[in-house]
Amino acid sequence: MSFKQAKELVERMEFSEIALNKALVNLESASSNFEKTLKEQEKILNKIPNADKKLSIMSIAVALNIGLLIGILIGKYLI
Repeated sequence: MSFKQAKELVERMEFSEIALNKALVNLESASSNFEKTLKEQEKILNKIPNADKKLSIMSIAVALNIGLLIGILIGKYLI
């Protein structure tokens, strides 16, 4: 192997090392972003039952208000 071929081989290895380092950094940042996303999903999944409970309570309150209004209208005009 000549000196020129060895030099080219070393340059290729250096470029490969740089590319591998960049890929590793990108992989680590993607992994950390994925971890953050999973944490946010877990928070949302924990909030869903509370939101469903609040929604059902609100629908009951709306139904009671509508019933009250209908009762007032019936009482005023029919009685």
